[in-house]
Amino acid sequence: MSPDLLNGLLEGLHAAQQGLRALLHLLGLAPDVYGQPAWPLAHRIAAEMLVVDAGHARRVLLSLLCAAGAVLALGLSLPWRRARMPLWAAAIALLVLAPWPQAHLLLAPAVATSLHNSPTGFEATGIVRGQAVYQQHCVRCHGTDGRGEGPDAAQLAQWPPNLNGALLWKRLDGELFWRVREGMHNRAGVVTMPGVGDALRDDQIWEVLDYLQAHAAGQMLRESGTWDRPVRLPAMAVACRQGRVRHSRDLAGQRVRVVAASQGTPAVADDPRLVTLVAGLPAGADAECQPQGGPDAVAAAQQALALVLGVPTAELPGYQLIVDRAGWLRARGSPGQAAWSEDDLVCRSSVTAPPVDVSPASRGGKAAAPAADGLQALIRRMDAEPVRLLRGGFPH
Repeated sequence: MSPDLLNGLLEGLHAAQQGLRALLHLLGLAPDVYGQPAWPLAHRIAAEMLVVDAGHARRVLLSLLCAAGAVLALGLSLPWRRARMPLWAAAIALLVLAPWPQAHLLLAPAVATSLHNSPTGFEATGIVRGQAVYQQHCVRCHGTDGRGEGPDAAQLAQWPPNLNGALLWKRLDGELFWRVREGMHNRAGVVTMPGVGDALRDDQIWEVLDYLQAHAAGQMLRESGTWDRPVRLPAMAVACRQGRVRHSRDLAGQRVRVVAASQGTPAVADDPRLVTLVAGLPAGADAECQPQGGPDAVAAAQQALALVLGVPTAELPGYQLIVDRAGWLRARGSPGQAAWSEDDLVCRSSVTAPPVDVSPASRGGKAAAPAADGLQALIRRMDAEPVRLLRGGFPH
């Protein structure tokens, strides 16, 4: 199955589930649970299986097409009396001959918060608050490094998982939230992870999950040199010269270069192909965009950037990041690096698209910028290979 067809199937199934939840909520059958409408059914669509099993995905798609054909035939039979019997026969044949997928592959166990979405926006200040909560409530089991080897881990019925890999991206936001809030049990009913219960507020749990994702992204980058899963730029309040931008989310649709600076970091010239966001400039220094919100907010922005890069905050100055138009971190430049190249693309996609125009003229006819540094080729590659995040198989 082609990637576009699979993405369309995943988006359609996701929309169908969300629509069903909204309808049940409207009818009073899906009350609010932890701030969002609950998923009231015992199972959900196992979209993760559609991603890993192409044959299963094809069967699901063909079955849906057969079901749609059967519904169409039944609909036509209502006004078309003379053809009613043949149309009914065609509908029955489509339903009988459809390659219905196996139920255990199509459905996965669900909890009330399965379709909940994180409301935090992956804010840098929330990530830092989540780190503090993790260190206070989670570190004794999961360890300071998230590998599940804390001092109390051996007392559990099952060792905690390693939170530095792709686990956090394989699970739905709401199901991760449920595991933290309610805990986990094995098949024998023995507690394998105690839930926090009312010890934490809902927003604190979401912020812990943001911290864990930022930390896991940094460890992934340190160990493999890549982000195997797309990671967003930690969101932050910013101020830009043009005055219209108040938040990093306002930069959506533009490529952004994030520069970590300090008192001794060499100045970085603006580039017409990118919006330059400089974090850590001394007071009064000039930049196209800078984090805002007071010293604590600026420090949180730097700490969040250090987490996703997998470096201590003290070693952050000199690093650069490039963010694509969709807000995903795509490329990393190390301190002292002389020039950009396509090798700096650390979040890649296997899907390629025709090259796009990244010349300065495409951003309003500004003066030409030098391309000898390899930035032009990197941006072209980044734009031609867009990435998207799948959580539990569903697009986010």
